[in-house]
Amino acid sequence: MMDRAIAIFVDGIGTAAATSGVLNQLQGRIFALLYLHPEPLSLEEIARQLQQSKSNVSVNVRGLVDWQLVRRVPVGGSRKDHYEAATDFWRLMLEILERRYRFNVRQVLIAVDESRRATAESGPSAAGDREAFLAARLESLRSFFAVLDAGIAAFTQGEPLSAEILRQMLPGEPRSKS
Repeated sequence: MMDRAIAIFVDGIGTAAATSGVLNQLQGRIFALLYLHPEPLSLEEIARQLQQSKSNVSVNVRGLVDWQLVRRVPVGGSRKDHYEAATDFWRLMLEILERRYRFNVRQVLIAVDESRRATAESGPSAAGDREAFLAARLESLRSFFAVLDAGIAAFTQGEPLSAEILRQMLPGEPRSKS
């Protein structure tokens, strides 16, 4: 059984993970347990300490390995799989931002572009006010998500997001002539 301080941390990280949109509660708890454990743990030991079935832990560990939050490591003298938590949080956050959130941002940008094309292809109509409304809404959304995309790109590449780039993306701002 784990001591009280570790149990508090494990439960707290599990709760945070459950609302992250990236991990589920058990994955957060597994990561937290491994993070505070000085040596790699087997699936059986993780399952015992978290009072979960080995099969449930195994499935959730695979998800953590896919996100590179946990890695399988060999332990001399044992044929069992053992796992340890990753500790390079900057690299982990970059991975999560790039794989999860930037993908979502780009999906919104694609939907906006396709909607703008469909509006343009339909040609002028008697409902000009509706087209102007749609164009304004789509441009507002495009601008916001383009800034998010640029911000994530800058962060993951270790570069600042310059004011000039922001000015070029925002509607109503003067565009530089490049």
